[in-house]
Amino acid sequence: MLTLVNSPASGSVYLSMEINGLPLHPLVVHAAVVFGSLAAVAALGYVALPRWRSVLRWPVLAVVLVGVGSIVAAYYSGNSFFSSRPPEIRASPRVLEHQHLARQLFWITLGFGAVAVVAAWLSTRTGAVRVVLDALLAAGAVVVLVWVVRTGDAGARAVWG
Repeated sequence: MLTLVNSPASGSVYLSMEINGLPLHPLVVHAAVVFGSLAAVAALGYVALPRWRSVLRWPVLAVVLVGVGSIVAAYYSGNSFFSSRPPEIRASPRVLEHQHLARQLFWITLGFGAVAVVAAWLSTRTGAVRVVLDALLAAGAVVVLVWVVRTGDAGARAVWG
């Protein structure tokens, strides 16, 4: 459920994202970790198995889009969750580190998703175009995988210490 909330503590208005009273962010991050990682691995398989490209193109693109969507949902629900926390929690260095990595992951993932869409669209291309697309897709997949792990680890450390 989405609710507009006026926070007297911070003097700001934010969008509260909850399901049955539970904040959405702790629920959505699990999908982001699973599908973000799966999207990266699938993209690496797409690059590594050129003979299977015609078969893998649409399943890989579907997994990448779900992965990108889940990371975007985690990012926006995290901003909502952050806004609803008391100032002392929002000022925590661990929380700020997680937030910083999440912002980077958001943009990295959008770029990765865009490259995956172009790679799927131009799946029959050969030569320099294919080499560049494969290199960008593989590099993007590796960076997404690393940032998913870093961001998730920072979030877990912010919560569990």
